[in-house]
Amino acid sequence: MSTNVFSRGTGAGVGCTLLVVALGAGLTACGGSDGNPLAANPYDAADQITFNGPTGAGKKADPDKPLEITAEGSGGRITDVTAVDSAGRYVSGELAADGSRWHSTSPLAAGAHYTIRVSTEDGDGAPGRKVLTLDTSKPKAQKRLNVSFGPEAGTYGVGEPITATLDQPVRDKAQRAVVERALKVESTPAVTGSWYWVDDKQLHYRPQDYWPAGATVEVHSNLEDIKISDRLWGGTAKPLTITTGDRIVALTDAATHQLTVFKNDEKIKQIPVTTGKPGFDTRNGVKVVLAKQYFVRMKSSTVGIAEGTSDSYDLPVYYATRVTWSGEFVHAAPWSVGSQGYANVSHGCTGMSTANAKWFFDNIHEGDLVQVVNSKGQPMEPFANGFGDWNLPWQKWLQGSALTSTAPDATPQSNEARLRPQSL
Repeated sequence: MSTNVFSRGTGAGVGCTLLVVALGAGLTACGGSDGNPLAANPYDAADQITFNGPTGAGKKADPDKPLEITAEGSGGRITDVTAVDSAGRYVSGELAADGSRWHSTSPLAAGAHYTIRVSTEDGDGAPGRKVLTLDTSKPKAQKRLNVSFGPEAGTYGVGEPITATLDQPVRDKAQRAVVERALKVESTPAVTGSWYWVDDKQLHYRPQDYWPAGATVEVHSNLEDIKISDRLWGGTAKPLTITTGDRIVALTDAATHQLTVFKNDEKIKQIPVTTGKPGFDTRNGVKVVLAKQYFVRMKSSTVGIAEGTSDSYDLPVYYATRVTWSGEFVHAAPWSVGSQGYANVSHGCTGMSTANAKWFFDNIHEGDLVQVVNSKGQPMEPFANGFGDWNLPWQKWLQGSALTSTAPDATPQSNEARLRPQSL
């Protein structure tokens, strides 16, 4: 925004009598020996600018067309333009270096009422102001793109990503940019973050690092009534607010067979464990806790192990903390206590004693982080098998945004979950 500048003359008894004029009249007169144009109240700049909005009573602007404001006459120029609709959505724009023209660079909403504040100055530097209003017409197309945010409102660990699910696919990169620009994520404390297009209908948002502990994250959409394509306009989205708890990270070292739990970077417990044996090695990498289940019946046939073979199983499992959709858990494994802390004998899960599993279950939360190192297993998939988002380096994550200039034309395809035998 431009700033009004007021100065006072140095001569004795110098004064300035302001002539208040009605809207649409000429310049404000200023008497006295000072004569400084910057000491005047802003004049009405109606005669100094033109804009491409409709002027007839009841007429509405086409939201497909950009808004344009031009400085008229010699010596005058535009210094600032602010355009905002009644919902509080600002229109971004670009001002020519010489102040001769301003035009919008983001789409206008359909069926909206805009207030446009224009600041100018004349050839002598005196400030001018003009407030314009604009109503846009309703969209002709009835097809709407609605958005659902996740997870549900609540408190989560610092690894929980924000998700946006679209009810229709968006494939074109320019259209994706319109959508992404309208999806707002704000956190307190503030962090740097970005959206990533997982596929044509789903986006994930994460910070560069984990969320701060005790943060409040608010998510909303400004997409309603914004044009995405000739046949598609933005629809509704319910806002979302989540909070984060403590920073909980459970680090499992498959080589030393130990799981160490850190709370706000302080070590609070170390647990002897067993992880996946050869051929069933636990995935390396960072995983986010997806859910907790007190009881799960685990059957090898659900992950491709034939019944009756040496590796088949059908067992009740307690205190199960899920970290992948394909069946990887941290859970109680009383049958392998003799190997915990010494050898890896499971089918991919992280097993521990019942007492330790209960402690882990009671102290871990959805959105907390479970990281596995020194396993011979495959890397954790970034998507489709849980939240492996944190395994992508930040610069690669940014390439998944439609607003990043270096982003590839085609978003990297998410890997389908590879169903490897997991559990026990």
